Amino acid sequence: MKKELPYATIIRPLIKEEGEGYLAEFPDLPGCYGDGETPEETLREAESAMVSWIKTSKEFGDPIPLSKQGFSGQWRERVPKSLHAELTYRAKYEGVSLNTLVTTILAAYMGQTLKNPKRSSHP
Repeated sequence: MKKELPYATIIRPLIKEEGEGYLAEFPDLPGCYGDGETPEETLREAESAMVSWIKTSKEFGDPIPLSKQGFSGQWRERVPKSLHAELTYRAKYEGVSLNTLVTTILAAYMGQTLKNPKRSSHP
């Protein structure tokens, strides 16, 4: 039975030149890996590496990414009727759905905050 870790985990078999066994990595935690002879051992080692990675990041004041697990990618947002109307008209003008337009606007804004961290309010 696979243990669920709070971050997405990729486990792959290692080839002979890599030492064989398995490697687990966390795409959201750069440089955080665990390896072992079996998938189960690899997950235990990966969990230990994750705990150490987070502890070290806290000690150095480095940002710790939020886990993306448990997020569906959907939410319901209430907006003023006037904003709803403006977004709907803009989506129709652009020839896209309202969801596509709002997703594009949010992605563009997040891209700008990632380029200029002073504007960002996330940890």
